[in-house]
Amino acid sequence: MNSQDAKRVLETALICASAPLPLRDMRVLFADEIGPDTLRSLLDELARDWEGRGVELVSLATGWRLQSRPEMREYLDRLNPEKPPRYSRAVMETLAIIAYRQPVTRGDIEDIRGVTVASQIIKQLEDRGWVEAIGYRESPGRPALLATTRQFLDDLGLASLDQLPVLEGQIGGGDPFAEALAEQGSLLDAPASEESPPPPAEVATPPNESAVDAAPMEPHA
Repeated sequence: MNSQDAKRVLETALICASAPLPLRDMRVLFADEIGPDTLRSLLDELARDWEGRGVELVSLATGWRLQSRPEMREYLDRLNPEKPPRYSRAVMETLAIIAYRQPVTRGDIEDIRGVTVASQIIKQLEDRGWVEAIGYRESPGRPALLATTRQFLDDLGLASLDQLPVLEGQIGGGDPFAEALAEQGSLLDAPASEESPPPPAEVATPPNESAVDAAPMEPHA
């Protein structure tokens, strides 16, 4: 197969894929007859082919995806004028702390925010696939260490945490985080089928300094 035909196959697979396409799946397309270096070269060519158009080819945490450019959002939103509910300030502040300070425990989040973090907030982020427990801290109670997932990066249109927007000021306020993600508005929208619950009552907690010493996640019996 010549490179032009291979590029057509690759482009078709990317257009039809329902999720980001990793290199290993791309190799399956060609029965492993095309190596990763050649695939990356073809992807670079495809990215150039789509330059100047309303769709772009981007590299994400879990693979490659063809997606609309941010400047097209204004027009695409007209096809679905009903805006889904947005996540509460408490949810966004919690997500911001986890994203920029990970790995953190629920206690760390409470220390930064100065209020108790309701279990419902953590569960909402876990259910969306943005946050997961990656281990436990070796301290009394062995609290879970929380971190963001690759799904979080995919939904934000990023390949790694290094590409997160730079925040000015202290982490812990929802407003700076929301502003930094303004161009990624879809992340801030809750799924249309979900109703964002009202923020739970928040109880002030005293500050508590603690070191983060991660321990590996133990398998469940």
